[in-house]
Amino acid sequence: MTGPQSAGYDYDVVISGASLAGSAAATLLARRGVRVALLERRSDPDAYKVLCTHSVQPSAYPVLVELGLGPALEAAGVVRNGSRWYTRWGWIEPKAEPTGPELPWALNIRRSVLDPMIRSRAAETAGVDLLLGHRVTGLLREAGRTVGVRASTPQGEREIRARLVVGADGRDSPVAKYAGVPGRTHENSRFAYLAHFRGLPLPGDLTHTWFLEPDMGYAFPNDDGVTVIGVVPGKERLPAFREDLEGSFFSFVRALPEAPDIDSAEQVTKITGFVDYPFHSRKPTAPGLALTGDPLWGVGCGWALQTAQWLAEAVAPAATGRGDLDKALKAYARRHQRTLLPHQHIAVDFARARPFNRMEQLMFSAATRDAALARHMHRFAGRFIGPLRFLNPAAVTRASTVNLKHRLAQRS
Repeated sequence: MTGPQSAGYDYDVVISGASLAGSAAATLLARRGVRVALLERRSDPDAYKVLCTHSVQPSAYPVLVELGLGPALEAAGVVRNGSRWYTRWGWIEPKAEPTGPELPWALNIRRSVLDPMIRSRAAETAGVDLLLGHRVTGLLREAGRTVGVRASTPQGEREIRARLVVGADGRDSPVAKYAGVPGRTHENSRFAYLAHFRGLPLPGDLTHTWFLEPDMGYAFPNDDGVTVIGVVPGKERLPAFREDLEGSFFSFVRALPEAPDIDSAEQVTKITGFVDYPFHSRKPTAPGLALTGDPLWGVGCGWALQTAQWLAEAVAPAATGRGDLDKALKAYARRHQRTLLPHQHIAVDFARARPFNRMEQLMFSAATRDAALARHMHRFAGRFIGPLRFLNPAAVTRASTVNLKHRLAQRS
């Protein structure tokens, strides 16, 4: 055990889940003087999440910098890149102003590299005890408050008491269920499959997204020359994929506008995916408990890292007994909900596999024709701004003007 015990507690914080959110939170909390037990149900320190876009949103880059992972990521071949988005009006290709700074980039690196790297950083941080093979099986409760966990370990059952329990255990969080945290489930009318290919160049080596209304496609260039291809059709196409997964997958990719030459590439993983991926929205806190991570498809890596940072900033002093923990958790919950909920509402609505609504038509079409609006969309897609700032009056007015000028030019 690290350091002296506080009265009645084995640790200040116990975290369930040593993936991105849990490992980042453990590291950032311990650097602020918090004693952390980081529990991971898997026994392999190199375990990683397979089903992922393997891309970290630009807004989360500062968290990786704070973790000190920049040099290790560069050595591992992380791909810094921007994006291109296909729409029925053409391509949106955000570019920096000629005299302005570079656009913030996303970081693409496979989870087989990133997960062990960030877990190792947590394990080597003073104040963190990484406990592999520890699966949380229940919570310790006193007077309506969570005060620790019960865990199944290689040595048998164990109880670990802490001021704060953190559930960093995925979108179907067992910790949230054990605590009875209220939440809602939202249907996703799409399904998704992904596979990795080597030798699949993309224009500009950029991440590509195809908005096909309602279907979607993705291509993410990653480390070691590997590109992750994802297809996200509406569920009306599911029977064809179930009948012939490989044929349907390849046909979908071949039909994409400016499609990557998938037939000439080397497929290095099997096609994996999900057919039912509902969104979950929950309160991020309860007495003695906090949740980190993100339930949204495609951007979970970024939000996992950012929620870990928000949590550490909010609760570190109180977790050591030097402040009001309930007040700190309320501050974390406010930031979590203020930042994440608007994005989640947009994602839940769009997951109905519908065509663009009128406001989306306005903004996407104008962004294909105007460099400033393309940069504005880049800030929204990179999660630097939320939906309200994206649809601010000035941006909507500019988009309307751009499209009006375009229509007048076509008529003349």
